[in-house]
Amino acid sequence: MPRNTLSLGRIFGIEIKLDYSWFIVFALVVWSLAGYYFPQIQPGLPVGTYWVSGVVTALLFFASVVAHELAHSFVSQAHGVPVRDITLFIFGGVAQISEEPKSARNEFLMALAGPVTSLVIAGLFGLLWLVSTPAGLSIHALTGWLAWINLALALFNLIPGFPLDGGRVFRAIVWAITGNLRMATQIATRLGQIVAYGFIFWGIWQIFSGDWAGGLWIAFIGWFLLNAATASYRQVAIQEMLAGHVAREVMMTDCPHVPRDLTLDVLVDQVVLPSGRRCFPVIGDDQLYGLVTLHLIKEIPRERWRSTRVEEVMIPMGKLKTIRPDDDLAGVFERMTTEDINQYPVVDANRRLLGMVARDNLLAFLRARAELGI
Repeated sequence: MPRNTLSLGRIFGIEIKLDYSWFIVFALVVWSLAGYYFPQIQPGLPVGTYWVSGVVTALLFFASVVAHELAHSFVSQAHGVPVRDITLFIFGGVAQISEEPKSARNEFLMALAGPVTSLVIAGLFGLLWLVSTPAGLSIHALTGWLAWINLALALFNLIPGFPLDGGRVFRAIVWAITGNLRMATQIATRLGQIVAYGFIFWGIWQIFSGDWAGGLWIAFIGWFLLNAATASYRQVAIQEMLAGHVAREVMMTDCPHVPRDLTLDVLVDQVVLPSGRRCFPVIGDDQLYGLVTLHLIKEIPRERWRSTRVEEVMIPMGKLKTIRPDDDLAGVFERMTTEDINQYPVVDANRRLLGMVARDNLLAFLRARAELGI
C-alpha cells in the first residue's frame, strides 16, 4: 500500500483507502457547514450542534462519493475489468482499474455509472428534503445540502474533460466511431486540456476579481485536470506500445547473483561496487531463494556487515514478487507502477532464475520504439 494512504477495509472485495490529502478537504467541508451553512439556515442553536451536524453531513457526503466510485467499480468488474481499490483524496475519489476497458460500450457504461448513481442519491436526499420540516437543526437542512452537493458532483463529473466521467463518455463515443482507442484517448485528452485551461483562466479571473480563495481553488482544479489528462494519455500510449510483447524480450540474462551465505562486506566489495548494480538475486542449488538490494544493505550498520549474511537481509522467495517469461509486458509495467517495484526476477515453474526485468529495461524499450516510430 502506498505510504500516503490509509486503508479503511474492503467493501465487496474492493479496498477503500484514504489519501492523506482527504483530511484537508474533509476539514474544509466540516468548517464550511458548521461555520456558515447551518448557522445561516437555522440560527440560534448551540455551536456544538452545528459542528456535530457538520461532521455527520460531511461523512454522509463522502459515503456518497464512495457509492459513486463503487458504481464505476461494479460495472467495471461486470465487464471483466478488475478493480484494485478506491481512494478518497482531496478532489473526491478514484477507482483504480487494472486495465483499460475492452470496448467502447464497456467504457461508456462504466463512465456513466458514477454520475447516474450520484443523481439517484441526489434525488433520494431531495425527496427527504421535500417531506421533512425545517424545524430545529433537522433532516431538512442536512438532506437539502446533500441533495445539492450530489447533484453538483454528478454535473461536474459529466463535464467532457478527460479523465472526468464526461470525458470518458466522450472518449467512448470517439472510440466507437474511429475504432482506435489511442486516437480516441488523444482527442479526449485534447478536449480535457482545453477544459482544464478553462478552469485555470476562470480561477485567475476570480482572483483578480477579488475572490482569492475561490479563484485559487478553481485554478487548482484546472491544474489537477491538466496533469490527469496528460498522465492518462501517456498511460494508454505506453500500454499500446507494450501490447503484444512479453517479459523475455527485455529481461537481462547476465545479472550477477550471489549465494545465501555471503557476508555483506564481501558482497559490497566484490559484487556491488564492481558491477554498479543495485539488485542481486540470491541463488542456491540452482534455485532462486530471494533478492538483496542496496536499500536492504544500507539498513544494516556498516560495523555489522562482516558478521551479517545475505540470507539474513534478503527478501525471501515467499515474499518476492516474480514474473514468468511469457508474461505480457503491459501487465508487468502496470504491476511495477501500482506495486512501486523497480525490478522483477523472471523465473520458470521450478523457481529457476531466467533473468531480471527492471524499470530501466522497460523505459529503454519504450524509448527505442518511440524513436523508431513503431
